Amino acid sequence: MNTAHRSSPHRRAIPSVALIALVVALAACHSTVPGAGGSSTPSASTSTGATPSAATSASGEPTAQPSDDLGPFACSFPVTGTATVKRAQLVDVRVGTHAGYDRVVFEFAKGVPAFTLDEATPPLVEDASGRELDVAGNAFWQLVMRDASRADLSGKPMFTDTDFNPGFPKLTELIEGGDFEAVSTWYFGLDAESCVRVLTLKSPSRLVLDIQH
Repeated sequence: MNTAHRSSPHRRAIPSVALIALVVALAACHSTVPGAGGSSTPSASTSTGATPSAATSASGEPTAQPSDDLGPFACSFPVTGTATVKRAQLVDVRVGTHAGYDRVVFEFAKGVPAFTLDEATPPLVEDASGRELDVAGNAFWQLVMRDASRADLSGKPMFTDTDFNPGFPKLTELIEGGDFEAVSTWYFGLDAESCVRVLTLKSPSRLVLDIQH
């Protein structure tokens, strides 16, 4: 509106009464602009997504971020998924906590493996040694990913941090239970029984498990 009323060197003089009326009209028009002299209503593009309160990663980066349009939680087990690649190269594991759920992210170089997530009962043992693992928690899940490994084809591990103790509202501990003959096993230690939401995402390829608070 101010642009439409810029001064022009060719504009004729306006009588004083008309000028006063114009100033009053302009002042009234300006007060109707959203946010003038107070708060404004947020636009439709304003984001109200949950902000993570904590996140850790095998690579040390806080990147287990929440997603849009998450979908419902499931409370029945097992939960299974099919592979999108013949061999899945696990390159990172991240954990984070958000409003209403804790999140675990398994990131792969390209494509996700076939997997089964099921409830587990101690003793929880390491594959393939059979050594019993001491996993913190009062309820447990076992995730088995087939044709998947954190070791590359030369046998070099992509990362070495395989035991997380975040003390989140629901996730107490996440620990690798084995990486043997292209079978990757992980145990979840929870403070109590819970429901899960499983997502598979692209760019990069990720298997995401949300643990309901």
